[in-house]
Amino acid sequence: MTSSTTVHSPLRLYGRSGELAILEGLLARLWQGDGGALVLTAPPGLGRSALLREAAAAHRARGPVLHATASPDERGPHSLPRTADALLARLRERGAARPLLVCADDAHAWDPASRTALALAARSLGPGSRVALLIAADGGPAFAGLPALRLGPLDEDAAAALLDRLAGGGEGVSGGADGPGRRPPRLPGVTGGLDPVVRAELLREAAGNPRLLTGLIRRLTPDQLAGRTPLPCPLPGAEGVLAAHADRLDGLPAHTRALLLLAAAAQEHEPAGAGADALLLLRAGTRTGLPRDFLDGVLFGSAAPEGFLQRAGSRVHFSHPLFARAVLHHAPPARRRATHELLAALLAETGDRPALPGTPAAPSGDRDVLPLAALVQLSCAAPGPDTVLAARLEAAATAPYPHGERSSALCRAAALTTGPPLRSARFAAAAEQAALAGDPDRARALLARTGAAGEQSASPGLAPYVHGLLALRTGPVADAHAALIAAAALLGPYDPRRALDALLGAAEAAWVAGDAPGYLEAMGRIDPAPYDRAFASYRAGMCAVLAGRTEAGHALLRQCLDPVDPAPAALLRAGVAALVLGEVAAACRTGARALAAVRTAGPDALLPQALEHLAYAELRAGLHAGARAHALEGLHAARRTGQPDSSVHLHAVLALAASVEGPAEACAAHCDAALAGAGPHGLAQPATLATWARARADLAAGRSDEAAARLGPLVRPGPRQGHFAARMLAVPCYVEAAVLAGRGAEEAGELHAAVAEFAGWTARTADPQAPAQLARCQALLAPAEEADARYAEALAHHARAGGDFERARTQLLYGQWLRRRRRTREARTPLRDALVAFQRCSARAWAERAAGELRAAGEQGPSVRPATDGALSALTPQQQRIARCVAEGATNREVALRLSLSPRTVDHHLRNVFAALGIRSRTELARLLGPEGPSWPEVARP
Repeated sequence: MTSSTTVHSPLRLYGRSGELAILEGLLARLWQGDGGALVLTAPPGLGRSALLREAAAAHRARGPVLHATASPDERGPHSLPRTADALLARLRERGAARPLLVCADDAHAWDPASRTALALAARSLGPGSRVALLIAADGGPAFAGLPALRLGPLDEDAAAALLDRLAGGGEGVSGGADGPGRRPPRLPGVTGGLDPVVRAELLREAAGNPRLLTGLIRRLTPDQLAGRTPLPCPLPGAEGVLAAHADRLDGLPAHTRALLLLAAAAQEHEPAGAGADALLLLRAGTRTGLPRDFLDGVLFGSAAPEGFLQRAGSRVHFSHPLFARAVLHHAPPARRRATHELLAALLAETGDRPALPGTPAAPSGDRDVLPLAALVQLSCAAPGPDTVLAARLEAAATAPYPHGERSSALCRAAALTTGPPLRSARFAAAAEQAALAGDPDRARALLARTGAAGEQSASPGLAPYVHGLLALRTGPVADAHAALIAAAALLGPYDPRRALDALLGAAEAAWVAGDAPGYLEAMGRIDPAPYDRAFASYRAGMCAVLAGRTEAGHALLRQCLDPVDPAPAALLRAGVAALVLGEVAAACRTGARALAAVRTAGPDALLPQALEHLAYAELRAGLHAGARAHALEGLHAARRTGQPDSSVHLHAVLALAASVEGPAEACAAHCDAALAGAGPHGLAQPATLATWARARADLAAGRSDEAAARLGPLVRPGPRQGHFAARMLAVPCYVEAAVLAGRGAEEAGELHAAVAEFAGWTARTADPQAPAQLARCQALLAPAEEADARYAEALAHHARAGGDFERARTQLLYGQWLRRRRRTREARTPLRDALVAFQRCSARAWAERAAGELRAAGEQGPSVRPATDGALSALTPQQQRIARCVAEGATNREVALRLSLSPRTVDHHLRNVFAALGIRSRTELARLLGPEGPSWPEVARP
């Protein structure tokens, strides 16, 4: 045993604040004369030794540090007694004068006698001891029963911080950190620093293991780190960590090692994290002669090798992915190849599972048509590049297997390929399948292996096409549009299917950006001749509508409403056509079909879009609860599949639903989330929808001024105009807000122009609510002698169209108009109907507004009476409404506009409120009605 005379630990460890706090507590107790023992357990590479060094550095100023390691001849630590009594006596002697810290590193590798002596000595250090033992080990049984601290992998933020330091050229410490405010220097030779895609791939490959991360980055060249040259496959630099993991295998029984090799090899054809099939392992183990009772005990009983294998149902998993890689790395090449060949033969005998419902498995035992999993196993057994096997893998990956499995197979095919152009093309095809599987990070990592832009490829345009697809869901849509247009030009001569998809993707990018010319450019490049009539009609109809030939475009789009093609993309196009036409019921039906098709056949990446389309159609149909449920599911799917642009769209849909159902806080939160993502990525459509939602929530709360200010730029001509497909939907809210805010006279020209444009849109659309909304707008702007008839016309249209929410809004405005003209008895009927309808469709804020109007009209009853306390019960309904608005901070003029009163009437009522409550100021009123005062609960439901 030797004492640490110099400890270099200038940097604090990344991501280990909790562990460091525990060590600080142990040292604090030691300094108070109360030592003890702690075992730091972790697989290799997670920083056990770094924590020991950190503890030693912290203790050196207060006492001696002994750092014990295994001797070179593996017989035990230098000068360390090999019996517990002798060791304990030595430690107590060294700690007699000053507290002693002993750091025993890699104790699992000590010889059995030394290991036993260390464990017994650790158990003997009780209260009052002036010795603390820190033992770093791999978690085996030698130190069971001692207090233990298990280290996990670094979290994402800590691993990223460590990578940034390593890339900056600093010292690679297992979790070291720079001082406050310091930025790591750039990697020499890397202009602009580490490439983001390479950075993400390194973090994914290292899986939070700092030693592995250090090994990976040190084996890559500056050009590879900067993204200028392709990444190697597989990434080099993991050998040291894998060898350290594999050291644990040598002491295991031969049967256990054989089963671990089978389990590690069987995972190679499975999706990441899926583990291995226990039944396949049973068959393989039996074929290799492993005892059946041993296999049953491990695979189906309670005898799994501790620390290596875990079971979950019929699947067998390694406790850490690096263990599986270490097993394969440790096995002799010939034995590893034989294992893969055995698994391939077993998979070929039974055939692979069908990829999709109704898809037959590969013929059993047919060596020419092997299932994909068997081919993957054969590729793992290949000793080097294999042109024939790579071609067979590529051909098999064209079958309808799950996209994740096809991506893995194409990646294997690329690894077996020597020619750079074909290798690059196969990596790009693997990236496309990863993107369709909903794994954009994996797709980008595979694209990083295709080479720099402009390099020769066997499939020119494929890599730009995948880049464009990723940008369509995760980046600025202007970038996606440009990338997909360029990719289509390259793909057109030899891959018309992908060229078509690229142009449709470019058109979608232009649509959500509000770029009508860009949409027409992309759609205009498509030759409809090779495709069916429904697609040709869709293309021509959409182009006609955006070019201003609405009648001809609608006639063409009606031919697309009931597609024969069951593919999800065709159904989604039919749903878009239905919404453009205003056929909201057809859009809901088609959206439900598209969602069912995606859930049945995939791809996973399309699930957020299918849910978004259905939710938006349900919003247009007034089915707000269903829209909210589908949008929430879509938001989870978008996050799971790494599609932030889809999340923006779904937040906008959720904001619209919350503007009806409430609460206002939910609407504001979803609106903020939508606008935060829409701005940087150029998503004009969800930005328009989110702004409309916020304005509609303002209207529900009586904040008509704010609503008009939000909606004006969306519906009026100018550079800030809303999205071309959504701005007409916001016109009725804008007219209502402007009139209620008292802007009718000063903005009369703009309001009448907006209503005239809305009238033209109403004449063209089949939306059943549009005629009623138009009549309502006309009633709001009509002179008194005509308004009655306009409101009656609007209500008649509502009776034919159905839908509680829009009808209730018209009834609310009509009742408010009647009450303002002192026709209070007449006003109660439409206001009462509005209240009941709002309550029926769970429009809480709107129901509260209707109840307030009904109280102001003199209606009494439990459904309109707010709960009151003490002096508040003495106020009239009108005084209660005014008191509440003033307590919220509204001026007399704002209250007058909100409640359709004159400022003079508001002032009169407010004086009476002050007198009734015995207060003198608005501040006292706000305090009385604030969080500590009487509450104003939601309107009671019948």
